[in-house]
Amino acid sequence: MAEYFDRIAGRYDEWYRTKTGSYVDRTEKWLVFSMLRSRSGRALDLGCGTGNYTLELKKRGFDVIGLDASEGMLEVARSKGLECIKGDAYSLPFPDRSFDLVLSVTMFEFIHEPERVLAEISRVLKPGGEVLIATMNGRSAWFFFKRLKSLFVETAYRYARFYTPKELEKLLENAGFTDIESAGVIYFPSFWPFHGLAESIDRRFYRRCRNMAAFIAVRGVKP
Repeated sequence: MAEYFDRIAGRYDEWYRTKTGSYVDRTEKWLVFSMLRSRSGRALDLGCGTGNYTLELKKRGFDVIGLDASEGMLEVARSKGLECIKGDAYSLPFPDRSFDLVLSVTMFEFIHEPERVLAEISRVLKPGGEVLIATMNGRSAWFFFKRLKSLFVETAYRYARFYTPKELEKLLENAGFTDIESAGVIYFPSFWPFHGLAESIDRRFYRRCRNMAAFIAVRGVKP
């Protein structure tokens, strides 16, 4: 999987500069940071990719480090002045109780043993620290068309394992996290042209209609 992301690293950020990509990025970040309770502290961006969320955490005042398995992605992230290292989510290279926050956005789709990764997240979190995991929802209209496309053209969706909000909640619950909540945004497929309307619906229904959202997030606290 890392080899695939190495190949696309150079063009990965280009999509965020499109009209649709800008809408998606803005809306997903709105959801993530509206759910987080942490406002400062030591943060780990797990599966940081090109540093999109690492940079946002840094801008918001966190002492943040990114970790990813793809050296190609990390080269792009480091070019933005970010502290990012290559590492394995199954064996995080940090001492126990190192972080106040662990954020992982669109990484869990590409791991095979999420329980092991959550055990590592719990280990490196301080008591009272929070975790937020965001993934793609394969039951949404957006990803129905994306998965259909991946049958003919190689995309990341060909390799992904999708979750529902309930499945993410159960993973966190089984890992011992408390105060668990979930939400979701992005309800229309990628070719939907009316982004203003879509964004207003996102902000109105992100709790009630999360099962239909393309982007879903779950948050929990380490006791």
